[in-house]
Amino acid sequence: MLPLNLQTIPLIRIPKSVTKRIEKIQRDFLWGGGRLERKAHLIKWKVVCSPKEEGGLGIRKIDVLNKALLGKWVWRYAYEKENLWKRVIGVKYGQEGCGWRTKDVCGPYGVGLWKEIMKEADWCWESIVFKVGKGTRILFWMDKWCGNEALSQIFPQLFTLAGNRNAKVSEVWDSSLGQGGWNLRLARDFNDWELEQIGNMLNLLKDFRTSTEEDAMRWKRESNGVFGAKGAYKILVGSSACVFPNRRIWMDKVPTKVSFFAWEASWGRFSPWISFKEGGGSSLTGVFCVDVKRKVRIILCYIVQWLRLYGRSLSPFLESNGCSQNQL
Repeated sequence: MLPLNLQTIPLIRIPKSVTKRIEKIQRDFLWGGGRLERKAHLIKWKVVCSPKEEGGLGIRKIDVLNKALLGKWVWRYAYEKENLWKRVIGVKYGQEGCGWRTKDVCGPYGVGLWKEIMKEADWCWESIVFKVGKGTRILFWMDKWCGNEALSQIFPQLFTLAGNRNAKVSEVWDSSLGQGGWNLRLARDFNDWELEQIGNMLNLLKDFRTSTEEDAMRWKRESNGVFGAKGAYKILVGSSACVFPNRRIWMDKVPTKVSFFAWEASWGRFSPWISFKEGGGSSLTGVFCVDVKRKVRIILCYIVQWLRLYGRSLSPFLESNGCSQNQL
């Protein structure tokens, strides 16, 4: 259900009008039974695009997927070695942060390719941490290398006392101290009430030291430390508190149409059920009194069997969506 070449999505910012048009085609295709027909959209598109664990179908929203794939270029610029494209971008826009990223693109005219990519830099860098090697490309106070936050955020009072706030890790590490140690090089002697903070910092740093390896970076949302578009998409979408019994619906050896109808019924949006309720009925069994096509009867028989098996375990969710246990 993604009628757009995925090779173009990571490179450009898709206009909102194009995104809306694509999503309209997706909605019409979903509710039109595979044809682009105008039929009632029984469930909100926001719910449809949510993960199956939260009651949706797991369809990815085009605009969010576009942001995630644009953010991948922010990661690639920092992660990859001296490729030709990276050298060209670095020369054109300049570098900062020890060469991990480019400067902000502030051109007043036009919508440049890299300018749009850099708009995704903030949320990307929130999920990036550094692994110390030589320490020549990591800022001691400003970069996240010994936890999920920078030392300037963990110890803001000590940061104000730093003699060089842009010092690199290699400059703070003193190899002349026995087996090596951290020399904070504060601008003044610390006071008695600051001893506890210094002790906490040194305790945090005791497991870190420089090495002969090159400095590296990790994407902390993935176990392998490498950027993944799927994980980035989840970051942008966020999570919901909704608990949906998806394992009772999307099961192996159950026809897809049956699972889809059961999914609609779980949200209280099953169209034959709705029509029957409006007619004054109180039970799903009344639906079978209607003279319907053979395929629909087979599907409904599957659903009744499914409800008899799993209706009780689904009842809390169904009741929260306006359906009582008596209606099952």
